[in-house]
Amino acid sequence: MALIVQKYGGTSVGSVERIQAVAQRVYKTVKAGNSLVVVVSAMGKTTDGLVKLANEISLNPNRREMDMLLSTGEQVTIALLSMALQELGQPAISMTGAQVGIVTEAEYSRARILHIETTRISRHINAGKVVVVAGFQGISSAGEMEITTLGRGGSDTSAVAIAAALRANFCEIYTDVPGILTTDPRLVAEAQLMDAITCNEMLELASLGAKVLHPRAVEIARNYGVPLVVRSSWTDAPGTWVTSAKPQGRSLINLEIARPVDNVEFDTDQAKVALLRVPDKPGVAARLFGEISRQKVDVDLIIQSVHEGNSNDIAFTVTTPILKRAEAVAAAIAPALRNQSNPKSDEAEVMVEHNIAKVSIAGAGMIGRPGVAAKMFATLAEAGVNIQMISTSEVKVSCVVDAAECDRAVSALRSAFEIEAGEEGTRGQGGQGGRIIEDNSPLSSPSPFSPLSSSSPPVRGVALDLNQARLAIRQLPDRPGMAAKLFGLLAKHNISVDMIIQSQRCRVIDGVPRRDIAFTVSRIDGESAKEMLTQVAAELGWGEVVLDSAIAKVSIVGAGMVGQPGVAAKMFEALAEHQINIQMIATSEIKISCVVAQEQGVKALQAIHAAFELAGSEKFVVPA
Repeated sequence: MALIVQKYGGTSVGSVERIQAVAQRVYKTVKAGNSLVVVVSAMGKTTDGLVKLANEISLNPNRREMDMLLSTGEQVTIALLSMALQELGQPAISMTGAQVGIVTEAEYSRARILHIETTRISRHINAGKVVVVAGFQGISSAGEMEITTLGRGGSDTSAVAIAAALRANFCEIYTDVPGILTTDPRLVAEAQLMDAITCNEMLELASLGAKVLHPRAVEIARNYGVPLVVRSSWTDAPGTWVTSAKPQGRSLINLEIARPVDNVEFDTDQAKVALLRVPDKPGVAARLFGEISRQKVDVDLIIQSVHEGNSNDIAFTVTTPILKRAEAVAAAIAPALRNQSNPKSDEAEVMVEHNIAKVSIAGAGMIGRPGVAAKMFATLAEAGVNIQMISTSEVKVSCVVDAAECDRAVSALRSAFEIEAGEEGTRGQGGQGGRIIEDNSPLSSPSPFSPLSSSSPPVRGVALDLNQARLAIRQLPDRPGMAAKLFGLLAKHNISVDMIIQSQRCRVIDGVPRRDIAFTVSRIDGESAKEMLTQVAAELGWGEVVLDSAIAKVSIVGAGMVGQPGVAAKMFEALAEHQINIQMIATSEIKISCVVAQEQGVKALQAIHAAFELAGSEKFVVPA
C-alpha cells in the first residue's frame, strides 16, 4: 500500500465529463490498495475568465482582491470532484489550501510555501478518505489569515510540496501530453516521449519553456527527493519518471525559501582561449567547434558575447593538459575567419590565458530569485576578486577568476551562502558539460527506471524561449564590484536575469579598462530594465544601454553531453545549415543555449531537434 499524491491540471478537469473520468481513475487507484491525496487546478479556462472579469472592473486590480478572486476557481473543482467520488461510493473530502494547512509568505499572487500543517489531512487519510485539495493557493502566516496564491504553475507546486510534507511514496502529475517530450509537440509533432529524466535536466527544460512541469515543483522534488511521474490524463501509459538523488535531510520548515545554494564548486585546472573579432555571420561557431571536436579537444565553458559592429568574440575554457592542442586549433583556424566583406579588416586574434580558475555556486533554489547571482558577484567584489567570464544556467552560476584568487573566492562564497564544514565545495572537472553534482545517487523512487546511464544520448531535450529580451551595456568599467552593482540593481527591482555574457574584448578609455556585458531578461521586464539602467549609467560610469526584444533562445539539455566533444559543434552546425546566425552563446555542464533572431526561433528548434535525431515515430497532438 502506497501513499500517492495526484495532480490534475485545468484541461484534465475542464468539464463535468472529465471530472467524472478523473474520479474513476482516482477510485481505481484507491481500490488497488493506495491512500490518495488529489490536487486540482481550476476547470479549463476558469482562471482566464476570472482575470478578464477583474480587468473589466479595474485596469490595475488590487493584488489582494485578485488572490481572493482567483482562489475561487479551484474551490469549484474540488467540490465537484469530491461529489463525483462520493457518487462512486468512495469517501472523499474537499479542502482549500487554507484548510489543508498550506502556510505561505504574505505575498499576494506569488507567495512561496513556508510549511504545511499535515495533522488534519493525515487524519482524513487515516480515516480512508480521498482528500481533494485546491492547488495554487495557501494562507499567510502573518496572523491575518490572508488567502494567497502561488503564481503560475502553482498547482504543480502545491502537489509536490504536499507529497514532500506527507513523505508520500510518489507524486503523479497528470497533464494533456503523455509525459515529458524531447521538445514542445506544438512545434515538433514528432517529439519523442522520454522514459526518465533527471531533476537537473528537467529544471533546465522547465525553465526554458517546457511547460509540462513548473520549475518550483521540480525544485521541491529535487530538494526533498520526491519521486515524480508525469502521465497523460487520457491513457494508462507509464509516462515519464523525474529522478532525483537521495535528499540531504532538509527541514520541511521554510520549505520554499530555504537557502538557494547547496554547493560551492571550483576547478583550478583550467585555461581560457578567446578568439576576438570573428565575423558575425552563420557558420563561424560551427566551423571553429567542428574543428575542435575533430581534434578531440573537450571544451568546458563556451561564451559568445553580443556583437560589436560586424564581429563577435568567442571564448572557451579547457583543462590545462589539452591547452596546447586547443590553442593550436584556434590559431590555425583564425586566419580563415577573416571578415570576407572587409578583407582589409584585422583577422581574428587568438588570446590565451593561463592560471585561471572556475568558481561556481550550485543549487535548485536560485531559480526565479533575482538576488542570488547579485549576491555572488557582490561577495566576490568584497573579496577583491575580479570576474573574467560569467556563465549561467538555471541551477548554477560560474565565474572565471584568476587562479591565485580561487581560494579567497571559494572561502568568501562559502561564508556568504552558509555552506558549512563538510559541504566545502567540490573540485570540478573539465569537459563539455563538465559533470553533474546531484543526480548520480541511487533513486529513492518506485520507478522501474534506474538513473540515466553513461550510454544515455548526449541530448535529452531541446527548448525554445520566445519571451526574452536582451540588454547590452557598453563600456562597463572592468573592475571588481561592477557586476555586483549592475545585477544588484536588477535584483532590487525584482528583475530576474537569465543568460549573462561578459565580452572578452577590453578597451582602455580615459585610463580605465572597459568591457561590454549582455544579459537576457523576461520581455515584459525589458523596457523598465533599460529605463532604470539608463538613469544610473552616468553615475556608475558605463555607456549606452541597448535593448533588443526580437530574440529567441534555443537550448539543448542533457547529462549525457558530459565528456563528449562535438555536442556543441553539432548544435552550431545545425543552425549554420539553415543560415541561422548565433548572436550569443552560453553553456553549463548540461546545457548549451544560443540566442538567435526571434523570427528564426522555431526553425532553430526544429533544426536542432532533427540534428540530434530526437524525433519519434508517433505524432503527439495536444488536446484543445
